[in-house]
Amino acid sequence: MKQGKVVGINGNMVTVALESSVIMNEVGYIITDEGKRLKSEVIRVMGDEAQLQVFEITKGISIGDGCEFSGDLLAVELGPGLLGQVYDGLQNPLPELAEQAGYFLERGIYIDPLNRSRRWEFTPTAHEGDKVEKADVLGTVPEGPFKHAIMVPFNMLDSYTVKSIKPAGSYLITDTIAVVTDARGNEYNLTMSFQWPVKRAITCYEERLKPVEPMLTKTRVIDTFLPVAKGGTYCIPGPFGAGKTVLQQTTSKYADVDVVIVAACGERAGEVVETLKEFPELTDPKTGKSLMERTIIICNTSSMPVASREASVYTAVTLAEYYRQMGLDVLLLADSTSRWAQAMREMSGRLEEIPGEEAFPAYLESSIAGFYERAGIVRLRSGKKGSVTIGGTVSPAGGNFEEPVTQATLKVVGAFHGLSRERSDARKYPAIHPIDSWSKYKGIMDEKKTGEAYSLLKRGYEVEAMMKVVGEEGTSLADYLIYLEGDFLDAVYFQQNSFDAVDAAVAPERQELVFNKIHSLLKSKLKLNDKTEARSWFNSLRQKFLDWNYSEWESDDYVKLEKEIDAQIAGMKA
Repeated sequence: MKQGKVVGINGNMVTVALESSVIMNEVGYIITDEGKRLKSEVIRVMGDEAQLQVFEITKGISIGDGCEFSGDLLAVELGPGLLGQVYDGLQNPLPELAEQAGYFLERGIYIDPLNRSRRWEFTPTAHEGDKVEKADVLGTVPEGPFKHAIMVPFNMLDSYTVKSIKPAGSYLITDTIAVVTDARGNEYNLTMSFQWPVKRAITCYEERLKPVEPMLTKTRVIDTFLPVAKGGTYCIPGPFGAGKTVLQQTTSKYADVDVVIVAACGERAGEVVETLKEFPELTDPKTGKSLMERTIIICNTSSMPVASREASVYTAVTLAEYYRQMGLDVLLLADSTSRWAQAMREMSGRLEEIPGEEAFPAYLESSIAGFYERAGIVRLRSGKKGSVTIGGTVSPAGGNFEEPVTQATLKVVGAFHGLSRERSDARKYPAIHPIDSWSKYKGIMDEKKTGEAYSLLKRGYEVEAMMKVVGEEGTSLADYLIYLEGDFLDAVYFQQNSFDAVDAAVAPERQELVFNKIHSLLKSKLKLNDKTEARSWFNSLRQKFLDWNYSEWESDDYVKLEKEIDAQIAGMKA
């Protein structure tokens, strides 16, 4: 085993004098006087010295301590049993870690990510004599609501012949389920799991496709005005308390995807605990069971060592790519990429690199771009399609969207859902600012109609700003009607109650019906003679629309309110 000696310590960065050669991103273990083995990763090699970032608190490391290098890159274990798990950034299952270490997690404890004692019902799909390559399916096991594909490991680069494969039955993930041979006759025993480096994208697909199909979130403002495509990318920047976490939970619950992965990379412990408590209690509307059955949480709080934030981001996206390789649609929610960028800034400072804007490293943009570029919709060799959609929250200091992390993110994402302090303070949720936000993707509605509604909303904002200066009495009736129409659209369509059983998730057909009715109203000429009458009429109609939003689809109340709304609008049309 390759070894070295600690010759320098700077925070969670350790310099090691090498006795033999190492490679970038190789995993090393610092051995303390107490016998602890602290996991670390090579981030720079300079001659006969290497600098490692340690994923644990470095207290107790001394000059002269030994270091052992594993020869492997930082990797995750892929196989059945990932769904429903809560991991730390290094893929240690936190419930098992807590059982072993108690309330205060000890350093240097690393647990197998997948359960070695659980048996899986394996059904073979390959046969003896079949030719297989990397990512080809050998068989399946049931995992939650899916059939988990047992694949040829992605790091096997040749063509192989199946020499033998186990019959249908119950097996451990460590059992050999197939033996394959290469062209030279070398045999390889394959189990249900294998390792894959987290910083290397999984590219075992036939073709990468353009994201065009909308990923329905059942949130009106997103699906209609600011759509996200399956395999696309979007970001949610916003100040503290603007509703990022609730919006993420709503999206993860109702989005039209198969698997949800939540990467809490550096958020405050209170928010992470809230996520861990609430996710198991959320009911999956697709199955009626717990949402955790198709969810993986990578938990990494701001109190943990900064190096592990980077690991958690890459661990999450690698797991997402793995499930995409089975032809599933995966949504990855990273909360928050700002904390990851701060960790990069801290490590860059310790490496004494030339700083960029606000002391972030000069490679900030390329690192963020590299992460988001791992999203995408792909066509597999089997003909199936799979996708990874990445939604990253950004926590800019003071809600300033001009800071480097937000700007670097904006350059690479396809949709921008900017949360506004002004809207959250006014209890207008989701607090996505409709004017500041944008999307490059095609939504479920007629683009001409949404463009007309958006234009009217923008003019309404302009009239409102003018009214703050000249007052209502200094505004013409025509301008005042534009303001009322924009305010009406905002209140009954852009705002949505995430805690109401009906309004929390709006099916696309209902969105289309409601939007077309609102669009028809906005395009109509109304017989309103003065501002008082106009305000009173719009307030009355708004309340009926809100009641209609809360009524069950096609229920008696729904039908009755729709008739009342139609009658009120028809009676006022010129």
